[in-house]
Amino acid sequence: MPNKTPKPILNTSLPAHFRRIRIELAREHGHPEGDAGVAYVLIAPLAADDRIDAELWRQHREACRVTRLRPGEGDAHGHLVHRGGNGWAFHYDADADMPDEVGFHFADERFVAGEYVSINEGKKLHTYRVTTVSRL
Repeated sequence: MPNKTPKPILNTSLPAHFRRIRIELAREHGHPEGDAGVAYVLIAPLAADDRIDAELWRQHREACRVTRLRPGEGDAHGHLVHRGGNGWAFHYDADADMPDEVGFHFADERFVAGEYVSINEGKKLHTYRVTTVSRL
């Protein structure tokens, strides 16, 4: 069941450091070639070192969003949230009825095409490849 589309972001009101980041499932058991249909699209600010900029996130929390893409399912919309310490997670809107998904060491990860990041989904860690990083 598709979720309601979130309120649009006024891209021109955001700092130039904001990026649209697409990550796709990397190869793993059951997906020897990976799967471009199992993906996330993030809207997040990146610092000069290509890591998530926590200060800009604090200033623009509402704009830091995630869309979870799965074949045969409606898109799940949520937000990038900061957890204690250096943790980041995806918190889905209430109508998605989904638990948070935690980025594994996201504070240390560089969001550059070709790099890999891991996400804990339902107590199982999956690896994703950053496929695109573009300006808004």
